[in-house]
Amino acid sequence: MRLANLTGRLHLITDTGAVDVADASGGRFGPDPQKVYPQWADFRAWAGGASLPEGRPYDRTELDSPVPAPSQLVAFGLNYRDHAAETGLAVPEGLPPVFTKFASSLTGPYTTVRLPEGNVDWEVELAVVIGTTASHVTEAAAWDHIAGYTVAQDLSERVLQMSGPAPQFSLGKSHAGFTPLGPWLVTPDELPDPADLRLTTHVNGEVVQDGNTHELIFPVPTLIARLTRVITLYPGDVILTGTPAGVGMGQNPPRYLAPGDVLTSRIEGIGTLEQHFTAGARQETAP
Repeated sequence: MRLANLTGRLHLITDTGAVDVADASGGRFGPDPQKVYPQWADFRAWAGGASLPEGRPYDRTELDSPVPAPSQLVAFGLNYRDHAAETGLAVPEGLPPVFTKFASSLTGPYTTVRLPEGNVDWEVELAVVIGTTASHVTEAAAWDHIAGYTVAQDLSERVLQMSGPAPQFSLGKSHAGFTPLGPWLVTPDELPDPADLRLTTHVNGEVVQDGNTHELIFPVPTLIARLTRVITLYPGDVILTGTPAGVGMGQNPPRYLAPGDVLTSRIEGIGTLEQHFTAGARQETAP
């Protein structure tokens, strides 16, 4: 099943097009894409047996984030060995670094991003969307708490991220437009093996990242189990699982995004994101 947010309304993507869930369910499920996650078990049961109408054609510009307003947006760093190596940092033990991205950074899959001052980098990631409340879950049970998967770009402004006496990961990664998600949510049954998915990033058509989720140091169920020892995850929360090698700061010399660049991020079996970058407004300074 593929679940999409088209112009703010929840849709199922079928072989014939997009089906409006509120209309098809006779109002049993509302149009708000975020509100389906607290009803996830009921929704899956309905969608699995519903006689759906023919879908309508749609344009990709209608697509927005399939998870537009998560209560928590949690991200992991250094979860691929080659990425840890290119940053010059040690492979984490016990749990990779955890940080948050603010919800105001969320956007859909096809966007234009205004570049802030600094050095803006790319990080393609598998994003996991939670379907049922998870607290102190085991690794074996973690899969049962997943609604589905989507593609994420963890755009990062490295100057702010690394500034100060302690790194500012959350701020450096939360400028407007810095968390594209999409193009839709794909349920686990649609993927032969979520632990074996190819991730790629292209800048202006050039491959800069090419990895696979089987390279994750801490796989998805481990991340959920260890995270929920401390926090409770709620339906509709999003977890970014880490990025493979090939980020701009790891190149020699470092390479960052510039106005006019086009960033394309893809995970096989899920879909593609595309971001176009423009110059940001000049920052005014006090006299």
